[in-house]
Amino acid sequence: MNRNLSQSECTALESFLQPIMTHGMDGVLEVMRVLLNEAMKLERAQVLGAGDYERTATRVGYANGYKPKTVNTRLGSMTLEVPQTREVDFYPGCLEKGLRSERALMAALAEMYVQGVSTRKVNAVLEELCGLEVSSSQVSRVVKLMDEELQAWRTRAIGQMDYLLLDARYEKVRVDGRVRDCALLTAYGINVDGRRTVLGVSVELSEAEVHWRKFLESLATRGLHGLKLITSDSHTGLKAARMAVFPSVPWQRCQFHLQKNASAHLPKKSMQQEVHDKIKAVFNAPDQAEAERLMRKTVDFYREMASDLSAWLEENLPESLTVFTFRDLSETQRKKLRTTNMVEFQNKELKKRTRLIRVFPNKDSLLRIATAMLVELDEKWQAENKAYIGVSK
Repeated sequence: MNRNLSQSECTALESFLQPIMTHGMDGVLEVMRVLLNEAMKLERAQVLGAGDYERTATRVGYANGYKPKTVNTRLGSMTLEVPQTREVDFYPGCLEKGLRSERALMAALAEMYVQGVSTRKVNAVLEELCGLEVSSSQVSRVVKLMDEELQAWRTRAIGQMDYLLLDARYEKVRVDGRVRDCALLTAYGINVDGRRTVLGVSVELSEAEVHWRKFLESLATRGLHGLKLITSDSHTGLKAARMAVFPSVPWQRCQFHLQKNASAHLPKKSMQQEVHDKIKAVFNAPDQAEAERLMRKTVDFYREMASDLSAWLEENLPESLTVFTFRDLSETQRKKLRTTNMVEFQNKELKKRTRLIRVFPNKDSLLRIATAMLVELDEKWQAENKAYIGVSK
């Protein structure tokens, strides 16, 4: 039912709309600020069961002043007076909605940064969608909000794993004013159900034993146990660290890396394909006995024409045949455990994103981005319906 406004109501409305009458559209922001402040005061009164200085039997708490909060809107930045309470939890619903939007914006910024989008492009998108301009320092602050969550993921409990696959790759990082090649150490596991999971990641100055050892010890501290096999390349630092932390766990030297390493021992490059074919025949043998027979045959074949190669094969090939000792594994299972190819594939996927950044400003930045992408990968693996390797029952 319509009614005429009283003189006092007209005066109040005129006062309320004065910013718009004076400044036009530029005054809308001030009107919004007043509206939100009043709405928050009303909401607090409803929660408390009483207004300011009101005595009621339904009161459940007390007003406790106001706290300023600056929020960004499409109209611009405004500072609100957020009502505070004692003896009861309260936060205005209108700001809760705003916080969700703010968190979504922060998540989008962080995701764009992880995807390798430049600050300039981030600004362009935000200006187009939100009318906001974001500086590189703001982007940095936003992505750092991810750190607590990512650190919790990196230090989560692990538990029992049947298989562990280790690898490293290098990224250019600015350290102490110089650009250095830093090692990104990664660990992947296959659990008792045959499912893949990302166990951990670390950024170190190199693959020296001290760095690999610290990384492997962190996995053990988080509860990693029950390992049946470790697959990795033969990097000296990794080899020493593995023997120190997991001395009793059998080791499978990555066959792919070994085949590549063999090229350094050829007397002439024209022999490369032939040597690779013979090594591959050893790897593809149906069982351990046949693999060892083909290995001896290959070593003998090159003993006179390529003695250095023969000696190298005799010393190194046995390290790549450990997987044959697991007689309960099928050929398909062996193929997935005999190399770090699965890890290498994931490294290539990481590289597709990190190459957009080229040089990381510091080690924390590289760790943050690598962790975020590996969390995403791990969540994808956890959602898979099929196990990576079948489990013998």
